[in-house]
Amino acid sequence: MSEPLLQIRNLSKRFETPRGTVHAVNDVSFDIPRGSITGLVGESGSGKTTLGRSLLRLIEPSEGQTIFDGTDLNRLDKSGLRAARRRMQIIFQDPVSSLNPRLRVRDVIAEGLRAHGIGNARSRRDKVAELLEEVGLSADHMNRFPHEFSGGQRQRIGIARALALEPEFIVADESVSALDVSIQAQVLNLLLDLREKRNLTMLFIAHDLSVVEYLCDQIVVMYLGRVVEKGPSRPLYRNPSHPYTQALLSAIPMPDPGLERSRTLLKGDIPSPLHPPSGCVFRTRCPKAAEICAAGTPEPVTVGQFHQSYCKRIEGRHATT
Repeated sequence: MSEPLLQIRNLSKRFETPRGTVHAVNDVSFDIPRGSITGLVGESGSGKTTLGRSLLRLIEPSEGQTIFDGTDLNRLDKSGLRAARRRMQIIFQDPVSSLNPRLRVRDVIAEGLRAHGIGNARSRRDKVAELLEEVGLSADHMNRFPHEFSGGQRQRIGIARALALEPEFIVADESVSALDVSIQAQVLNLLLDLREKRNLTMLFIAHDLSVVEYLCDQIVVMYLGRVVEKGPSRPLYRNPSHPYTQALLSAIPMPDPGLERSRTLLKGDIPSPLHPPSGCVFRTRCPKAAEICAAGTPEPVTVGQFHQSYCKRIEGRHATT
């Protein structure tokens, strides 16, 4: 793999509530190689969105490091973070609520340019026209309001807004989950084209593993705030080692209805992050759980090249071989 643009080290985010402490993200570490697309997957409530926003300090992390091109973002003051944010942007999940309905498209896209004092009114207008063309819309659309567009077109506007400051890194937070399948494919292909054209690095957050397999170079699997498996996309899909990853992959629909896949059905719901299970956080739903799984947090075990799994049973097997 290439040199990482982003290094996440022991990142945690906790929220204090009247009922106790919510462990939304817990001791997460992984790298995002420069020019790659890293997929972040897991069920709803696993901490994916909180992690993505914590990386950009849209939510302040509780502890840990986010090292972006050699600089720890979590140690930057307000002015330093403002400068760094020109290099990092986000595409939000909901293309309706993320666009200000009172602003015309030209003002939505140019908002970041104005905030950073880039260009004048004419140059910003020209930039907006270029961005609209780049994401597959017409420059004539800049004078319309967001409600005049379809869901897929609104997401393209959101992508154009994210590109306005020429970022190097983009967090795409469930950016196709609200779209029809045919529109999803168009937006995914657009993201791939933009990655190649602009040499972008992305964190693509999703729950649809078939989409992630198509788009991403490496995968990070999260459950209840913790990473349970991570590795290059193809080896991880072909040989998932963690029981949670195996269950997620077994739920992907087969394109041929005549083919059958062995399903791993998980019992119950994801536990509350207020009171996560001891030891392995997945053990209360794991079909392979054993007594050892309650004893201590699993350590990462290398199961292939750049491929690691956080499982006490795997850890135990490696310890005896």
